[in-house]
Amino acid sequence: MRLRWTGAVQAERFPVIRLAVCVSWIFAFWIAWGSDALGEEEKFDIIVVGGLVYDGSGVPPIDASIGIRGDRIAFVGDADSVTWTADKIIDASDHFVSPGFIDPHTHSLFDLLHPIRRSNVNYLTQGVTTVFEGNDGGGTPFIAKLSQKLSDQGIGTNVAFFVGHGSVRRNVMGLSARAPTNEELEEMKALVEQGMREGALGLSTGLYYTPGNYSTTDEVVALTKVIAPFGGIYESHIRDESSYQMGFLAALEEALDVGRLAGVPVHVGHIKALGVDVWGDSTAAIAMIEEAQAAGYTVTADQYPWTASGTHLRNAVMPRWALADSEQQYQARLRDTSLREEILVAVRDNIRRRGGAKALLIATCEDRRFVRKTLADAATILRLDAAEAAIELLKLGSSRVISFNMNDGDIEAFMRQRWVMTSSDGNERHPRKYASFPRKYEEYVQKRGLMTIEEFIRKSTSLTAQTFRLNKRGMLKVGYYADIIVVDPENYRANATYLHWNRLSSGVRDVLVNGQLAIHKHRVVQDRFAGRVLSPLKGANTDLAQQTGFKRLLP
Repeated sequence: MRLRWTGAVQAERFPVIRLAVCVSWIFAFWIAWGSDALGEEEKFDIIVVGGLVYDGSGVPPIDASIGIRGDRIAFVGDADSVTWTADKIIDASDHFVSPGFIDPHTHSLFDLLHPIRRSNVNYLTQGVTTVFEGNDGGGTPFIAKLSQKLSDQGIGTNVAFFVGHGSVRRNVMGLSARAPTNEELEEMKALVEQGMREGALGLSTGLYYTPGNYSTTDEVVALTKVIAPFGGIYESHIRDESSYQMGFLAALEEALDVGRLAGVPVHVGHIKALGVDVWGDSTAAIAMIEEAQAAGYTVTADQYPWTASGTHLRNAVMPRWALADSEQQYQARLRDTSLREEILVAVRDNIRRRGGAKALLIATCEDRRFVRKTLADAATILRLDAAEAAIELLKLGSSRVISFNMNDGDIEAFMRQRWVMTSSDGNERHPRKYASFPRKYEEYVQKRGLMTIEEFIRKSTSLTAQTFRLNKRGMLKVGYYADIIVVDPENYRANATYLHWNRLSSGVRDVLVNGQLAIHKHRVVQDRFAGRVLSPLKGANTDLAQQTGFKRLLP
């Protein structure tokens, strides 16, 4: 009895005291946890109820509600377990709820800067709430100035930037087809460092394009080392996705070498085996990447779900050397009779490797007669062979083509990999700008069953956010930013086609960007520009290994 509480002993002797003690216990417990038991009122700006919630991690969905306060998620769980009020209720019954998609490879800067197109509606209607810009070596090093302009005018989606090797080289060297001097290299390093200090994700290269294709691996490594102290990522349109120069596998090996020598993670932009000469090389490419991962290197990639790429006609068919220097010099080479046969030989081979003249669909041309016709059609109209017709079109000025150069086997092989995320590489005259995410859902989730919905969402959200160190984005968790989409699973579809490239996608009913409605009940909320310019966390993301299954490269 000595070990028992005195109050309890007295309560046993005197019934009145016993009753008082019981009442005091009840009161104490009510004070301690009564608010939880009875439900302290939660006040939300918006609550999404009744939906099937995919949190972005890749686990199966749950029935849950999501409460939003300000720009953050304040509650995820059973709404019946708490007492709440909300200024706005979004009923997501018969819909799924997901983090907003993150597109790591776009060409949307013109739209974001445009006074009307800055809503980025073609991405919002796909469910994309964040886009990356500056890929393929095209990102400006002057990010602070650009960020301020976008923030001042307002944008519809979030955006993050790469500093681009090609832009840096143009700033210092123009289009010169040579190695930089020591002074020029130092100047380029300074520009890369400026871009990183101003919030870049990393360094992007377009080593297939002019002027990036004039650089050596040593130059690229020297510039990539600059981003290592910032935790930056080396993102690359590799030097050759086909058999143009060094070949697809050798170009991939070059990208892996850059990461290894510079001490940074590597990300392969729009990974593909482009053209008949390299079809089937996805198997060897995947093996190379997984060998690097097993050795401790971080390697990821993105991919768009289309069999056709899109580019300028000159990039598809012209030899690299002919594109050097100014536009005037390039045009002069097209007309130089002493170079004509050499150029024709190269153009014929480039048309062949892309699948022939029938596989090149003309999307834009100064002569409108040829738009929506194949290069084979243009050759027939001009009564020339395909290579000669291509040169005549190039003499007119800039033309874009849709190039059917990939096969399903390679596309599916890359798409199955846990480290390959979804992207669009969206640009004008190609449906991927308007429809990449719903096409992947329709074709590869619903129709072919290549992956589950939760894996599709992971590859479109958390994998991208964690790879590029975006703070509290890409998942539906308390404290994370409220980038949220509500999607009709039966009607989420791509409406854009190769011939009608700019049709908006359908099925995304509601979109929130930083807690603000950008689309509500399928209608764009025109007066909301809640997008922000995002900068990455500094240093390594410790969650990456858990999400991707491989170790992070440490400098």
